[in-house]
Amino acid sequence: MDTLLSTSDSKVEPHEAILSVRDVRVVFSGFQAIKGVSLDVGDKEIVTIIGPNGAGKSTLMDAIVGKSPVASGHVFYQGQEITNKSPHEIAHMGIGRKFQNPNVYNELTVFENILLALKGSHGVFASIKTKLTSVKKAKIESVLDRIGLLDKAFTKVSSLSHGQKQWIEIGMVLAQDPTVVLLDEPTAGMTPDETHETGEIIKTLANQHAVVVIEHDMEFVKQIAQRIVVLHQGEKLTEGSVQEVQTNPKVIEVYLGRERIDAAA
Repeated sequence: MDTLLSTSDSKVEPHEAILSVRDVRVVFSGFQAIKGVSLDVGDKEIVTIIGPNGAGKSTLMDAIVGKSPVASGHVFYQGQEITNKSPHEIAHMGIGRKFQNPNVYNELTVFENILLALKGSHGVFASIKTKLTSVKKAKIESVLDRIGLLDKAFTKVSSLSHGQKQWIEIGMVLAQDPTVVLLDEPTAGMTPDETHETGEIIKTLANQHAVVVIEHDMEFVKQIAQRIVVLHQGEKLTEGSVQEVQTNPKVIEVYLGRERIDAAA
């Protein structure tokens, strides 16, 4: 396999990894979108995935959750192979994903959105009309507290900001009781204050979950990252701490240098 830069193995020991990707390849009509990527995510660890547009970040996440078929390689969750299982099966097992754009119910309240997402809920009408138990109520309030929207519980979602809608969708993922939370560009379209607050929310998530974040904003990455994985043209370029990645000459050449040029333009 051609590689752009020889790298050390993941710093998470295999027996400690809750999510493992092993030499995964994804091919679309002969085009290799992912070229043998491997990575491990430890329990209660925050891993961020960065790279230029077209690097394969979202495709890799799609492969993990069964949305894009894996041509070769393996994905393991808690030691069990989940390669090419259906997205529903993978979600049920304990991997929750938030996509780039918030997918929320604007005409319902914040509380009702989380209620609909609770594990075991079936259908919008049935979920809202079902008698709310004290256990469910406490769970919803706990989720809303974690995403900073407890005081907005009975506010209609349509009246909230874009950033707050993003937080609701993070809450909807948490309501499914995942062990691993995958977040695809969670700060897209946010104000600077909302971006910072999102970082603080994500850091608290790691108290109970493993978190994998795709992100472009390097200041945000520095706020949250415990380990960074850099993708380029479908391959893993390198991985390491914020300091290691920021000072890696190859990363500067293919990604961070471009980001600095864009910022100066």
